[in-house]
Amino acid sequence: MPFPVPFDPSRVRDPALRPIAERVRDGERLTGADAATLYRSTDVLGVGAMADAVNRARHGDVVTFAANQHINPTNVCVLRTTCAFCGYARLPKEAGAYRYTLEQVLAEAAHAADGLTREFHIVGGLDMQAGLEYYTTMFRALKANFPHVHIKALTAVEIAHLARIEKLSWTEVLVALREAGLDTMPGGGAETFSAAVRERIADKKLGGADYIGVHRAAHALGIRSNCTMLYGHVETLADRVEHLQMLRDLQDETGGFLAFIPLAYHPDDNALGVQLGRQGTATTGLDDLRNLAVGRLFLDNFAHVKSHWIMVGQPVSQVALHFGVNDLEGTVVREKIYHAVGARTSQAMSLDDILALIRGAGKIPAERDSFYRILRTFDGASDAAGSASSAGTAAPPPVAGAA
Repeated sequence: MPFPVPFDPSRVRDPALRPIAERVRDGERLTGADAATLYRSTDVLGVGAMADAVNRARHGDVVTFAANQHINPTNVCVLRTTCAFCGYARLPKEAGAYRYTLEQVLAEAAHAADGLTREFHIVGGLDMQAGLEYYTTMFRALKANFPHVHIKALTAVEIAHLARIEKLSWTEVLVALREAGLDTMPGGGAETFSAAVRERIADKKLGGADYIGVHRAAHALGIRSNCTMLYGHVETLADRVEHLQMLRDLQDETGGFLAFIPLAYHPDDNALGVQLGRQGTATTGLDDLRNLAVGRLFLDNFAHVKSHWIMVGQPVSQVALHFGVNDLEGTVVREKIYHAVGARTSQAMSLDDILALIRGAGKIPAERDSFYRILRTFDGASDAAGSASSAGTAAPPPVAGAA
């Protein structure tokens, strides 16, 4: 919830932002109309200054990251022809289609044998041949071989798909996955909640209300999750505000979201980019920064806002640390989905690289676990062996209403 923040409203140039700056200073909750004003204002630095003040009041100069590894076990997807923005999915017999065996999953996960990887991030396509047993077997094997690694897996869209093909409820699927080793859920699949937008970009995909419903079911079981918003395609500013309002409302209800992660649309190698004539373009740095800042200001009940450097690039992510961001996507191994639609960033970042990026912004790097508990911080003289602190043994905060 909002709280008073040391901020001088005279720092904003746009007169329309002045009343908002005063509410931020006084710890008052912003309205949807306020969020729309933040999006429309040309005073991006003023918006960023407000978000930075809120972030500093919450987190000081500490910026966190996680040592994680992405595993994408299948790109076979029943939505191959209807998700116009996706370049990753394939039909079962299409060139490039794959589905990992358990042995292949374990071979890819073997990077974690060094003991440094702390999280597996597992998402993929809606594969009719990869049902509930495919994932429960996978999770049990991963836990048996890498008991120290947290499993963050399966978007709300994937949970709903498993429920449909197995003829189970969302809750029944979540319980089975949790018993097999699921720890938390990622936030992908939200796209933009507007029904009109989804009809254009993903008309067969799980709707916004059902995305919220799956996360509500997860939170009721004590399964924490992230959430996202895909922006920079055909959505309007009003669509963005509606999306953020739905996320904030569920967070008010459950407290189960860990972080908000805006995701920039990449138009290369997908049908939507061709339709829009956007091949070879990307979102602007200003829009990337504005989305992160508005997320920090409007989502006052979210502790963490993450910049996904794979999608917006490392330079923008570094600047974002002064626009309300307190967390960066970590030392990712072999990210595939965003690179399939034209992401030109590297597929991984070393520990030294991420420390240099954070320090270069004048911030203090800290490694966290999947519940955003700090495991160790790195002072200005430390290298990868760095100084350790921390509060990493505390239990994660409870989810409101969780069983």
